[in-house]
Amino acid sequence: MNSFSKALGCALCVLALAGCAKTAPVKHFKSEITQNYTNDQVKNAIIEAGLSRDWVMTPQAPGVIQGRYTNRNHSAEVLIHYTNKGYEISYANSQNLLASEGKIHKNYNRWVNNLDHDIQVRLSSGLVK
Repeated sequence: MNSFSKALGCALCVLALAGCAKTAPVKHFKSEITQNYTNDQVKNAIIEAGLSRDWVMTPQAPGVIQGRYTNRNHSAEVLIHYTNKGYEISYANSQNLLASEGKIHKNYNRWVNNLDHDIQVRLSSGLVK
């Protein structure tokens, strides 16, 4: 085997292993709201979006909702700070998601991304209660 073939084989192995990485940097989600909604309407949109994805949504204080998602023996908790102008979803806690040094299992980012997307859809649809 020549050196080019060996280098190509090593490069392919490295790429394959990189694609199998279980952890990724913890994402922070922040969105602005351009429509005119009250704080209660934003709160309801967030709670409804979470419930539609099997998140347990618990208001903690005015402008703060805790979300908890459980999948088998894995769980993630987020804090959602909101006003009628926007909201932020930030990592709070997790179990069995390999959280360490600003990284977490890549499923966490997918779950929270889906939650963020559903909140945005509710707010942009104009059907907020």
